[in-house]
Amino acid sequence: MPRQPDPALEQRILEAASRLWARGGEKALTMRAVAKAAGTTTPTVYERYRDRDDILRALRLQTRREMFDALSRTRTLREAVQCKLQFALEHRHAYQMLMDGVAKPPSLHEPWPSFNLMRERLAAHLGGTPRQHTRLTLAVWSLTYGTAMIIIRGQFQGELRTQTLHACLDAVDAVLECARSKHFAPTGPQWPPNLILGEGRQSRLGNGKGNRRGTRMSKPR
Repeated sequence: MPRQPDPALEQRILEAASRLWARGGEKALTMRAVAKAAGTTTPTVYERYRDRDDILRALRLQTRREMFDALSRTRTLREAVQCKLQFALEHRHAYQMLMDGVAKPPSLHEPWPSFNLMRERLAAHLGGTPRQHTRLTLAVWSLTYGTAMIIIRGQFQGELRTQTLHACLDAVDAVLECARSKHFAPTGPQWPPNLILGEGRQSRLGNGKGNRRGTRMSKPR
C-alpha cells in the first residue's frame, strides 16, 4: 500500500533535522540520527526523503516559503528588509542553513522568492526591469545577511542589537538614495550578462571575466 501523507510527521522530521544541523552541520545529519531525534524509525524517514540532501532541500524550500510569506505582507523595501532581519533572528538555525552554500548547486538553482521580491520592489521604486537591479538587490541582500549574522554570532543583545538593526536600515536607505542619484556611478566591472541570480535553473555564476572597465575602486576623498 502507498504510504499515507502525514504532514505532522514530516514537519517533525524537518524540525529534528534543523536542530541536528545547528549542532553539527551536515555531518550530524544522518538519516538514523534524524529518525531518532524525530521519534520515528529510519525506514520511515527514508519513505519520505531519499537521503540527507533531500531533507536539506525540503528545509531550504520550507524556509524560503515561510520567509517569502512574511516579506510579501510588507509594502515597502525598508519594511521588507526589517521583516527579513526579524525572520532571520527568530529562525536563526533555519536561516543559517538556508544561506550555507547558497551560491552553489543545488541551492543556486532553487527558487529565491524573497530575493526576487526585493528586486521587483527596487524596479518599482527606481524604474527599469527587475534584472537590471540584480546588483543593487545583492547589495541589500548582503547588508541584511551581514547584520543578521553579526547579531547571531556576536550574541548582540539590548541596545547594541537595536542600534545594529537600525544601522542596517540606515545603510539600506543610503544605498537607495545613492541609486536614485543621477550622479551615481557603480565601481568595478559591469555586471556580466551570464551572471544570473534568482531564476531557478537559469541561474548562472558567470565566467569570472566580465567587463574590466572601471575595475579600480574610487579612493576616499
